[in-house]
Amino acid sequence: MNFEFKKALPLLFASGLVLIVMAVYYIMQDIPPQSDLAAVPAKVNYPAPELTLTDAHGATHSLADYRGQVVLVNLWATWCPPCKEEMPILQGFYNKHREDGFTLIAINDGEPTDDVLQFVQEFNLTFPVWLDPSYLATEQAFKTLNLPSSYVIDRNGVIRLMWVGGINRKMLDKQVSQIIMEQP
Repeated sequence: MNFEFKKALPLLFASGLVLIVMAVYYIMQDIPPQSDLAAVPAKVNYPAPELTLTDAHGATHSLADYRGQVVLVNLWATWCPPCKEEMPILQGFYNKHREDGFTLIAINDGEPTDDVLQFVQEFNLTFPVWLDPSYLATEQAFKTLNLPSSYVIDRNGVIRLMWVGGINRKMLDKQVSQIIMEQP
């Protein structure tokens, strides 16, 4: 009997290995493509911070200047892979909704102006880009150390959504479009 078991052992091992490979294959079929693995926003409800910074051309701007619009504030850096990946998505969403009282403000996290301007040109960004040279003002105002991080401020100056991590178009369409379409 012991001899029979030893002869069958390689066959049992091979069968078990095939079952494991098949199980991994079927599990992998349920994992969405990388582009669908964007962060899901958290619903929040607190006042937007008072924040005043300069843009890449030296003009001073404040979040309060945008009261009455829906604003998506995106904290980013040129070296951040998810930031680079989401920029074309953010630009497309901005293009679609800017006539609906929506704006997007991308706040760079402490990089030299020349690097930021090169990035803006490379990605053909047309939404406002602000600079936070020390990166501390923005991180303290929004209480985050993560990049990218995004915050959606409604027309009344209340932060309604926050993301930590990359954003995809599906989430923007599902979550932010609803806030844009709300009556003031």
